[in-house]
Amino acid sequence: MTGLGIKTFYAKKENMERKWYLVDARGKTLGRLAAEIAKILRGKNKPIFTPNVDCGDFVVVINARDIKVTGNKLKDKKYYRHSGYVGNLKVESLEEKMKKNPQDVIYKAVKGMVPRNRLGNQIIKKLKVYADDRHPHQAQKPEKIFEEE
Repeated sequence: MTGLGIKTFYAKKENMERKWYLVDARGKTLGRLAAEIAKILRGKNKPIFTPNVDCGDFVVVINARDIKVTGNKLKDKKYYRHSGYVGNLKVESLEEKMKKNPQDVIYKAVKGMVPRNRLGNQIIKKLKVYADDRHPHQAQKPEKIFEEE
């Protein structure tokens, strides 16, 4: 039974239509929010999703400093970075990171959920995170999402 006339649709980057979404992180749980953002950035919420094509949309996250975490994560969750020199491991708790750079917390959570390849590098560039409720993307007319929680 060949030639039934059914063709598989493959999305192409030339005919992608990108939308802008605005997410208010106030009171949202970090991991659950990051998973939803990663899904939109990747394009998995669209019927035309193709794994090897960047078919996602832009996401602007505001109020990153008002994110919520459960349990003792503020004290127990650690962020590590290393310069490459012997004995130069830097460790920071989530609480310290939130005081210094709250937008980095959401950025790193989402980055851990996108593919670790060239496509992932392209996808993560569509994420814009801001600590308070001001952002420079008014001209793109971002559509608000995740308001029901």
